[in-house]
Amino acid sequence: MRDVAIVSFAQSNVAVEDRNEIEMLLPVAKEAIEGSGLARDEIDFTCSGSSDWLQGQPFAFVMALDAVGSWPPIKESHVEQDGAWALYEAWVKIQTGEVGSALIYSFGKTSPGDIAQVQALQLDPYCGQPLWPDLDSLSGIQARSCLEAGVVTEKQMAEVACQALRNAQSNPHAVRKGDYTVEELLAKPYRVSPLRDHDCPANSDGVTVMVVVAGDRAKQLCDRPVWIRGFDHRIDPPALGVRDLTRIPSAALAAEKAGAADDKLDFVEITAPYSHQELILRKEFGLADDVQVNPSGGSLAAHTLMSCGLNRIGDAAVRIAAGGGDRALAHAGQGPCLQQNLAVVLEGD
Repeated sequence: MRDVAIVSFAQSNVAVEDRNEIEMLLPVAKEAIEGSGLARDEIDFTCSGSSDWLQGQPFAFVMALDAVGSWPPIKESHVEQDGAWALYEAWVKIQTGEVGSALIYSFGKTSPGDIAQVQALQLDPYCGQPLWPDLDSLSGIQARSCLEAGVVTEKQMAEVACQALRNAQSNPHAVRKGDYTVEELLAKPYRVSPLRDHDCPANSDGVTVMVVVAGDRAKQLCDRPVWIRGFDHRIDPPALGVRDLTRIPSAALAAEKAGAADDKLDFVEITAPYSHQELILRKEFGLADDVQVNPSGGSLAAHTLMSCGLNRIGDAAVRIAAGGGDRALAHAGQGPCLQQNLAVVLEGD
């Protein structure tokens, strides 16, 4: 296996954008490319993650190439998925030996449309989609299942939100942050029982860009490359009726195959858009009590659809590069009740 390191990462930091996707992406891509130490034409491969459904037109992702440059012709690909999966494709391509570096970017602009209606399109077309349920409602069903099974309590959910919002105070990209008590949060009304506003994702528009490089070249480009030591992604059944909603087994399997349990983790960055999902994932990953969870604040502080998973990986990499830890697990999730899950293990040089 070839060693691959994250050498540069950048993300936007606004909740709602009045610019289009290309205008949002351009300055962030420029920042990430300049931070990598590579010229644009030295980057061998470009891969993006986004959803045409958010923009309402086919092949809308092609227009975003204007922001990263596609002339002279480049090797380019796209996944209709969170940018974390675009990173996986780039990592695999580097493993083949065909390229030695890659630019990964993702973007999501959800404010102009009805995000609940768009996300319902990912459900099965026979039983789920015709009901047009929003993700808050589906996640509310999952949370209620966990409460009834004794897997979580509302107090534990509030504790997760308290910690996330407290951690987010040091994150300039967070759109929701603050210092609250559990009692204050539990006193707030339900949005979708048993979920309150703080239990749900802080949706925002935004873009994310990352540069990865293989081998010794990475060591030449930055003082402390952050190496990808393990990578895996798995999926649970799409039909919610055949799943145990109190568990997310695909996340546990992805973390196992990525090698998360091979050594001590200093912290984890996980994509848990709803507070109860963080509690489920902690158990699935078998995290020790002293492992810090989501020092960035996670999705309860800022959740950019199609970029959130790549943000979790990037936030973990930035923390390691700055000396905030030596080994971390980063997780990306997608789909209703975290149906699809990706895990990557990162280590400092």
